[in-house]
Amino acid sequence: MGSKYAKRYTAEFKRDAVALVDSTGRTVTEVARGLGVSPESLRGWYKRAKADHGEGRLAS
Repeated sequence: MGSKYAKRYTAEFKRDAVALVDSTGRTVTEVARGLGVSPESLRGWYKRAKADHGEGRLAS
């Protein structure tokens, strides 16, 4: 069930990270590296945010 070392991020942090992808035109991987989070985590947050808003596009 997850590592005791797993980082937990607030909903606000996730929302802001997703907004950075949309507003900067940078890829999910670039934004994730800049924020110090795994690209896989940010990609999941991005996909969920877009699904929640009825969008299907994913910025690599």
